[in-house]
Amino acid sequence: MMRWQHVPILILLLALLVIPGAAAGAKYLYGNPELSATIAGTNEFAPGADTSLTVIISNSGLYTHKIVGSDIINRDDLPNTAKLVTAALKSEDAPFTIKTDPQFVSDIPGGTARDATFNVKVADSAKPGTYTLPLEVTYTYLREAEEYGSDTLRYYYQKKTEVLPLTVRVTPDLRIEVLDVRSESLNVGTEGYVYMTLKNIGHDTGNKAVAKVVRNGASPLIPTDSSAYIGTFRPGETVDVKFKVSVSDNAEPQSYPLDVVVTYEDYEEKTVTTKAVTIGLPTGGKIDFDVVSPPATLYPGGKSILEVVYKNTGAAKVYNAQARISAVDPFTSNDDTAYLGDLAPGETATARFEVSIDSDATLKEYGIDSEIRYRDDLDNSKISDTMKVRVILEKKPGALFTNPIFLTIVVVIIAGAAYYILVHRKKE
Repeated sequence: MMRWQHVPILILLLALLVIPGAAAGAKYLYGNPELSATIAGTNEFAPGADTSLTVIISNSGLYTHKIVGSDIINRDDLPNTAKLVTAALKSEDAPFTIKTDPQFVSDIPGGTARDATFNVKVADSAKPGTYTLPLEVTYTYLREAEEYGSDTLRYYYQKKTEVLPLTVRVTPDLRIEVLDVRSESLNVGTEGYVYMTLKNIGHDTGNKAVAKVVRNGASPLIPTDSSAYIGTFRPGETVDVKFKVSVSDNAEPQSYPLDVVVTYEDYEEKTVTTKAVTIGLPTGGKIDFDVVSPPATLYPGGKSILEVVYKNTGAAKVYNAQARISAVDPFTSNDDTAYLGDLAPGETATARFEVSIDSDATLKEYGIDSEIRYRDDLDNSKISDTMKVRVILEKKPGALFTNPIFLTIVVVIIAGAAYYILVHRKKE
């Protein structure tokens, strides 16, 4: 049974639990956001760079006075919190193009940071130097909060825009421009030379510079001697370079792309490669040949001379051309190669081959495989596509009168006729 002297203590404890405002509240005075911005990673960019630039926005704002009391209502926001922050990167006079719209960053409480990323493009013609990119930051903060009675607060927010400078640096670089280009002996299926005049239109001197041609994707132009040493390549200087390039067999006579770069040591003695410059190179048609002589008529038995007229139907001159036939049954040959010499486009030459033909060969038209081995303008040995030499086998004229069987029959007939005449005269 509870004693009466404990009742007052119990009533006091219950009163403490139910009395409003008994818990202490707090409010902060004299605080506001203090924003600054820095670039994450490097702030150095080469002309022509297309990159992502990440900016870290930090809030170092503090509050210096705090009041605690049982009659104070706690605030939802602190005065040093930057709320609803948006960041917009500007370029102004800097040679940068900002490709990203303003970014929403959200709230930044005091003592914390947020980041925003922007896609930027440095102008190809940007001069080396230091530039400033303004970061325009807009936010709202709690300027004041008024209490009405014991349970009501009224917030007063202030909107503010600040411009935070970001320092960026454009580094010197070497950039090339192709002033002149020409090709020599560049035909489908062959190898030729490419001559170029390059100019350094950048602001850096390239040391140990080497010009290179690089295949552009699946282009049929394939570099075979792809490097040319330049040495020291100063801004504004021009150089002449020479490369060797082959053209694949499946190409057509038209222009195809080829990339040009320069690898060099920059001002920091680092080995770098310039941005590729793509040029178009015209290629000539394929080197080809045709058999333009009519079908040759030959006769079975013994040896014959097979004459074949070849024509250069391609787009380039060939040198030291030699024709060859592949004799198969019923043909055989110990003299299956003939020298044609040099042939310009459209020129013809006649080859003569000695062939033997089986006496029992079937009389019909045959196709003998033939090809031409030649050298191109760069003295590369090449072999043409296979051609067909048409040969018609016929019975040799007058062969009936030289046939032994035929001659025997004739002799028998003549002898019989003579015998008949002789017997007939005796009877008379």
